[in-house]
Amino acid sequence: MPGTLDTSLESNLESVNKAEALCVDACKQIGLDEDGCMDLGLAVREAMINAVAHGNKYDTAKQVRLILESRADSLRITIIDQGDGFDLNRVPDPTEGDNLLRGSGRGLLLIQTFVDEFTVKKTIGGGAEVTLVKYTISD
Repeated sequence: MPGTLDTSLESNLESVNKAEALCVDACKQIGLDEDGCMDLGLAVREAMINAVAHGNKYDTAKQVRLILESRADSLRITIIDQGDGFDLNRVPDPTEGDNLLRGSGRGLLLIQTFVDEFTVKKTIGGGAEVTLVKYTISD
């Protein structure tokens, strides 16, 4: 069922759970199979954790904006934090060298594995805008 949900969430882990649940529900409504919904839910969870923890640094004065756009052929999820933003090209590759031993840093790799499109850009205010797209029909 096509439609858009645009909401602001607090910078806490409860909001991560809420965003994941909203995404999984939206996936089911557009007909993605259970595995596809769970994969996309995990990708949204990772992106939200990044927004809450790394972007907004759990600052209660900052919000995370979540936009879910359901279309007949896809689900587009945009997550916007109020942090400093980041350059995707400057994030260390978790599959290389000493990064293999790090306890964190694999979230962006997971996100990219589970979605069909993934983009990151800085917002005018300086935060990060992460967009994930999952198509209902795979090539």
